[in-house]
Amino acid sequence: QVQLVESGGGLVQAGGSLRLSCAASGRTFGIYTMAWFRQAPGKEREFVAVIRWGDRSTSYTDSVKGRFAISRDNAKNTVYLQMNSLKPEDTAVYYCAGTEYYTLSRQNSSYNYWGQGTQVTVSS
Repeated sequence: QVQLVESGGGLVQAGGSLRLSCAASGRTFGIYTMAWFRQAPGKEREFVAVIRWGDRSTSYTDSVKGRFAISRDNAKNTVYLQMNSLKPEDTAVYYCAGTEYYTLSRQNSSYNYWGQGTQVTVSS
């Protein structure tokens, strides 16, 4: 089993920055891809960014391109989401997800490990 624990959420003003962290523990050697998703109140969970462990390939949803950056630290089994120029519409619970598949999938169903989520609130 793999456990994912997010941290780093909080309240920030529009234009500000936050860095989210997701620490993986357990059978982490089987994880090849990790991603961030978010869910705003009353909306479905949506893809934000993904990174493949092997070649560090990344992919982002259009609304965060140029503002968010996903990265990972192999030694710490941790993936990060640096969020800059935050907007009120970025307000959501952010979830970390992992899968044993080598993929850049944007689908919820592709990921079988999920964290508990961390709240990000951007005030205008």
